[in-house]
Amino acid sequence: MSQHDRSMVSLDGRMRRNIFLLACCQAIGQAGNTMMFSATALAVVTFYPHRDFATLPVTLQHLGVMLWVFPASLLMQRMGRRFGFRVGSVFGMIGASIVGYGLYSASFMAMCLGGLMLGYAVACLQMYRFAAVELAPPSHRAKAISWVTAGGVAAAVLGPSLVRWTHDQLVPLYLATYIGMVCVHITVFTLMSFIRFPPQAEVKAVPGGGAQAENLLPARPLRVIASQPRFIAAALSGMVAFGTMSFVMSASPLAIVACGMPHTEAHWVIFLHVLGMFVPSFFTGNLITRFGTSMVMLWGIGLLLLGVVAGLTGMTEWNFRIALTLNGVGWNFLFVGATALVTTCYRPSERGKAQALNDFLVFGTTASTSFLAGFLQERLGWYPLNLFAILLVAVAVLAVGWLRWQLERQPQQAPG
Repeated sequence: MSQHDRSMVSLDGRMRRNIFLLACCQAIGQAGNTMMFSATALAVVTFYPHRDFATLPVTLQHLGVMLWVFPASLLMQRMGRRFGFRVGSVFGMIGASIVGYGLYSASFMAMCLGGLMLGYAVACLQMYRFAAVELAPPSHRAKAISWVTAGGVAAAVLGPSLVRWTHDQLVPLYLATYIGMVCVHITVFTLMSFIRFPPQAEVKAVPGGGAQAENLLPARPLRVIASQPRFIAAALSGMVAFGTMSFVMSASPLAIVACGMPHTEAHWVIFLHVLGMFVPSFFTGNLITRFGTSMVMLWGIGLLLLGVVAGLTGMTEWNFRIALTLNGVGWNFLFVGATALVTTCYRPSERGKAQALNDFLVFGTTASTSFLAGFLQERLGWYPLNLFAILLVAVAVLAVGWLRWQLERQPQQAPG
């Protein structure tokens, strides 16, 4: 069988089952993350007087992702994906419990500590997309990433729905929401037991991989991997995608309530936003296969800009709904494209450190933007916040434009 034939191996039943279960874990785990975004700022302002710090627990969750991503990735490289992901679920249970205790005891510091602990769980959650690549042949790489990311569609329904159902079930408000988050992580821990990840010795030889010669090459220094134009463009695009998404989403509940709308409208807007983030995943992989990675990333940039325009044209409920939905779809195109691109930048022996560096950069940006979101919303308001988002998107325009220029100069190295 030629290398081309091996690269075109189709998915068998075992692969489809594993990818489906991983998508289920993505759906449930992302629902817990959505609950954190939807509830925390509104929970903090029920007892903490400094509203401009209301997003700090979420910011510390992103900071936790940045701090934990290297240990989590290296643990998985050593002990395997399933073990590493289940450790992440344990951190999720502990973190959600601490956030809930902080709310119950009116301890802002405890809520921040819980957010930091939840960062480990979210770091593992974000690695599901890389694990999907190991469960499928290379010809299905973009589709596997897209299918697992599509698990977030269920999260778009489950997460905000759980917040709506639980936010007033116990006193103080949102206490039951954090209890629900603990149950979410218990469910993911259980489901992960049924996924059969390839043993570490076989990750380098995914069926149909056709890359045995590459597997024998030594690992390069991280600076060499990070200096590739494709890696730079992928990392910058991922940073902008998540940074802009988090920037606008973190501030939107505060802005909606500040306009006099009820808390339930904030839950509804987040529902539409998360739906926008994950529904396109059913076809994003096909779009990348047909039109190329960089073109789909450019579409994502355009949609993020349209979302900003919708946010700048008014502050009615429909402005928020349209702005956050477009923001979610733009995130999907740009982030799935950036993820597919970064998986072409490293050898199997470099997997752990390359993926960790990418997510370290992405969530370092996200931590900064989520904190700035609450600060700018309280100090300056919704319109200046959206104007600042344009600067973030401009970085992605430059990164993807530079990548396309590089690929035109070296077409034989084009990743798609």
